[in-house]
Amino acid sequence: MSTESRQIVLCPNPKKDIGLETTLRAYAMLEKAGHNAVISPVSPYACAMSLPDTVKTMPLSDSVKNAALLICFGGDGTILKTARAVMKSPVPILGVNLGHKGFMAELEPKDLELIVAAANGSYEPINRMMIDVELIRDGKVIFSDSALNEAVVCGTATTVKISAYGDGSKITEYTGDGIIVATPTGSTAYSLSAGGALVEPTAKNILLTPICAHIITVRPFVLAPDRIVTIKTGENDGKKIWLTVDGGELIPFEPNDELYVRQSQHYTIMAHVSGKSFYDIAFEKLGERT
Repeated sequence: MSTESRQIVLCPNPKKDIGLETTLRAYAMLEKAGHNAVISPVSPYACAMSLPDTVKTMPLSDSVKNAALLICFGGDGTILKTARAVMKSPVPILGVNLGHKGFMAELEPKDLELIVAAANGSYEPINRMMIDVELIRDGKVIFSDSALNEAVVCGTATTVKISAYGDGSKITEYTGDGIIVATPTGSTAYSLSAGGALVEPTAKNILLTPICAHIITVRPFVLAPDRIVTIKTGENDGKKIWLTVDGGELIPFEPNDELYVRQSQHYTIMAHVSGKSFYDIAFEKLGERT
């Protein structure tokens, strides 16, 4: 898996990597090892930062065209934003955790030396399923996006009536805080906090996880990847309801709107370098083994 003539792209989140200290350290290590490194921040703010003249920078939309590996410096949000930005030209992504749990980021700052080995091609590429999301209003698509983690429909400090369908057949209906439609990657995020199952990230499933349902018989569902999921909310007495995709902007969800979710043709490639299994990482990040 040669990377000799291609760029190693460093994607920092300046709110997590203050002054791009860790990113610049990694940049120097890669350049010393003979790699062609370039910094492509995930935020316009970082583009305006004062960096040494010897440091190459480039917009991510340009650098990804000749990238062998993307290295994200931040939390899971940084990886999600980067993954969605490059999904049409997927490149392996390696995360260095500068956030909290950082479940998707395999490396901590103390492991920085491993990025050189990864840049040399010593990693296992793992494909992660994504989902496509369409919000339909009056028969028209008014919003569309793709997600690596999840799409969420929820109220604002209020309960809402939710119904979910798979290929047109009703799956569940209840009153609660909302619903999460997640990928296996998203099973370790909001879905897990809401009581959903842990799913191996290489699996292909669509997960439906109720948020604080007001009935004890409502349970999470794990669906086949070829299901087309529809989410409806009905009138809900004028309550404010929102759609958000991978923690992004809040999109108003009106009474007769319908959300369609299906497996995407796009996918994310994660670079696995740590030698730890999914189970090791799950217990390390989420709890202790007994």
